Amino acid sequence: MNSLLLPTYFPSISHFAVIAQSDTITFEMEDNFQKQTNRNRTYIYSPNGIQLLNIPVKHSKSAHQKTKDVLIENEFDWQKQHFKSLEAAYRSSPFFEFFEDDITPFFEKKHTYLMDLNMEAFELVNKCMRLKLEFSKTSEYFHEVENISDFRYLANGKKDQNSFEKYTQVFDDKHGFINNLSVLDLLFNEGKFAIDYLKTQKII
Repeated sequence: MNSLLLPTYFPSISHFAVIAQSDTITFEMEDNFQKQTNRNRTYIYSPNGIQLLNIPVKHSKSAHQKTKDVLIENEFDWQKQHFKSLEAAYRSSPFFEFFEDDITPFFEKKHTYLMDLNMEAFELVNKCMRLKLEFSKTSEYFHEVENISDFRYLANGKKDQNSFEKYTQVFDDKHGFINNLSVLDLLFNEGKFAIDYLKTQKII
């Protein structure tokens, strides 16, 4: 399968299931930024249930700003906040400590552009999963595409209706199974088995 995807912040499980099941990946680099999408947010399983992690961005006065031009708002230390939230959520998970040394530097580095951060997050998860993928980037935007599976809609969580097999989550005894969180949830709970899980999930 050849797939077209939008780079998002520590992508959802549906997003990474597409990646794991694809022969080649093309990342959309020429889209317009849309608020309240996974371009700058991800969801984790906190002690209190589902939790949103949002990257603050500098909004342009222009109505149409390309995602690749979006600047991150680094006025306050959102990275420290995100990492603390991940620790609270996954410190007791089976594989958090195993991946901690790989992931910590990501939250210590200051990024200027959202797109660069999202691509680095993607490559970081690939590294943790030992997943080697070929990918390319678009050079112009097409509303409709041919000869490629268009999964750009997955960046908008409201349009993503995928439902996946249950796996053990840290707080599932309190809140039950929460579907389609950030791929980090799967990684910290399933470790090296995450890639096998992703390859067997059905994507709609």
